[in-house]
Amino acid sequence: MNKPTKTKLARKLRRTQSNAEAIFWREVRGRLLGGFKFRRQVPIDKFITDFVCESAKLIIELDGHQHADTKDADLARTAILETKGYRVIRFWNHDVYDNLEGVMIEVLAELELANNREL
Repeated sequence: MNKPTKTKLARKLRRTQSNAEAIFWREVRGRLLGGFKFRRQVPIDKFITDFVCESAKLIIELDGHQHADTKDADLARTAILETKGYRVIRFWNHDVYDNLEGVMIEVLAELELANNREL
């Protein structure tokens, strides 16, 4: 997929985000989580990632039920993104719905850990 096509797809995904993505975005947009800047639906390599904090090189993926059947593909995707220097964390959508506070605590801990590695 070429860059203009990925960019168009990323824009479409931002407009048609899932409920879990909308909830997560509400919590992290505008540097609300620890002052860290997040972007959503970001093209990286041949993928479009759900959420990225570039300063911490952290990718957050929110997975729905369809990912139960794509574990091998998700592992391969994660491995490729990690070769680009990113850390990838995955949460199930139901984690966002049922334990949003716990998800945010875990994400913030990862952000702070990455921030301390840079010092």
